[in-house]
Amino acid sequence: MSKTKTFFQCQSCGYTSPKWLGKCPDCAGWNTLVEEKVLPSHRRNAGIDSPGKAEPVALGAIEASSENRTLTGITEFDRVLGGGIVPGSVVLVGGDPGIGKSTLLLQTFSGLSRKSGKLLYVSGEESPRQIKMRADRLSVNPENIILLPETSLEGILDSAARLTPEAMVVDSIQTVFTQEMLSAPGSVGQVRECAAKLMLFAKRSGIPVFIIGHVTKEGTIAGPRVLEHIVDTVLYFEGDRGHSYRILRTIKNRFGSTNEIGVFEMSDSGLKEVDNPSELFLSERPRNVSGSIVVASLEGTRPLMVEVQALVSRTNFGMPRRTSIGVDFNRVNLLVAVLEKRAGLQLGGMDIFINVVGGLKILEPAVDMGIIATIASSAKEKPVNPRTFVFGEVGLSGEIRAVAQAEARLREAAKIGFRKAIIPAGNADKIRDNQGLEIVGVKDVEECSKTFFD
Repeated sequence: MSKTKTFFQCQSCGYTSPKWLGKCPDCAGWNTLVEEKVLPSHRRNAGIDSPGKAEPVALGAIEASSENRTLTGITEFDRVLGGGIVPGSVVLVGGDPGIGKSTLLLQTFSGLSRKSGKLLYVSGEESPRQIKMRADRLSVNPENIILLPETSLEGILDSAARLTPEAMVVDSIQTVFTQEMLSAPGSVGQVRECAAKLMLFAKRSGIPVFIIGHVTKEGTIAGPRVLEHIVDTVLYFEGDRGHSYRILRTIKNRFGSTNEIGVFEMSDSGLKEVDNPSELFLSERPRNVSGSIVVASLEGTRPLMVEVQALVSRTNFGMPRRTSIGVDFNRVNLLVAVLEKRAGLQLGGMDIFINVVGGLKILEPAVDMGIIATIASSAKEKPVNPRTFVFGEVGLSGEIRAVAQAEARLREAAKIGFRKAIIPAGNADKIRDNQGLEIVGVKDVEECSKTFFD
C-alpha cells in the first residue's frame, strides 16, 4: 500500500525540502518551512476528470475574434479590467484587510445581477447572515445572487457545476482547501492547487472566477508567487485607512493594459466611483504656501494631477532625517543629492519630508521635477504660482529628460484650470496643441530653479 509522502515547504517562496531547515535556502526566510503531506497518486486522482489530450493546431487556422465582454455597471472597475469581464477569465483581487475587497465584489455582483443570470458568491470567512447585513447596508440588489458558505474545493466545484452561474467569487483563496492534500488551508500547496483547479474550471466552463487573496505585511499577496502567474488578471486594492480614497490598480492583465487604475471613495453606503480624481485630490490644496506644487502624473492611460508637498527644516540632531510618503525613498535621496550638486542648495543639515496628498503612490519618473520643485520651494520659503504645474524626469547630471504622453497631461491640466506648465524642453519642442497653456521648456535643474519662482 502506498504511503503518504511528507515534505517541508517554505510558506514564503514555495521551496521544498525532504527535511526541516531553520532557514530557507531560496528566500533566506527563518522558520518558514512547514511540514506538508500529499496523498498517494491513486487516491489523489480518484474521481477527477482527466484533462484529455490536446491536438496541435496551426496558428493560421485559428479564427480571431474579439472577446465578448460583460459590463459590470461600475465604470472604474470595467476600466481596470480592460473594458469588462471576459468569459472564462480568472481575476485575483488583493489588498489589506478591511480595505474593501469584499465590498467591491459584492457591489459588482449587484450590478451584474440586473443583466445576468445566477451569480455564485462563495464565502469561506463570513456567514451568510454577515454577508446579508453588508448587502443591506450597501443597498445591494439580492436578485440572482446565491451565497455558498463552503471551504472545500470539491464542494465548491460541484455546486458551481450544478448551478452554472454567470460569474463566481471565492472569498478568500486562503480559506479553501482540497482533499487531495493533507496540509492546512492557506499553505503554499493548498493555495497553488486550489487556484490551479479553479482556473481549469473557469477555462472549461467559460464562467469568470474572481478570487480574493490576503496580503502579507510586506504588501504582497499571501501564498506562492505562482498564484499570480496562474490567473489572468491581478488587481491590487490600495488605500490609506486615514483617507477615504481607494485605488484599484492593475498589475497583470492578459486582456488589457497593465498599470491601469480605478479611483473610488469609501462612504457609509459603500464604494463610490470618482469620475474626476484630479479635481478631487486638489480640492483642499493650500494657495501661496511654500513647499507645495502640482505634478501631472500618468497612471496607465489616465493622467492625474496630484499635489506633492515638502517640508524642509534645519535638523536638531547630528543626522538629518529623510522621510517620503507616496514616492520612492531612494529616489528622493537621489534628487536631494542632484539639487545640492547641480543647483547649489545646501541641504546637508536639513530634515526633508515628502508627501503625496491623498494617499496616492506614484512610481513613474515624471514626478522627479515636482519633487525638486517642492523641496526648493520649502528650502527657499518661496511659494510656486498655484496655477503652475510641472512634470519631467531628472538625471544624475541634472538634465531634464522628456516623458511620455505629454499632450494628455496638458489636456488634463487645462481642463482643471491651470495656466502655466514647466516641462522638459524635449517635450516642449514637440507640442502641437498647447491647450491654451503657457509652455516653458527647461533643460536642467539649474534652469528649473530659476523658472519655478518667476
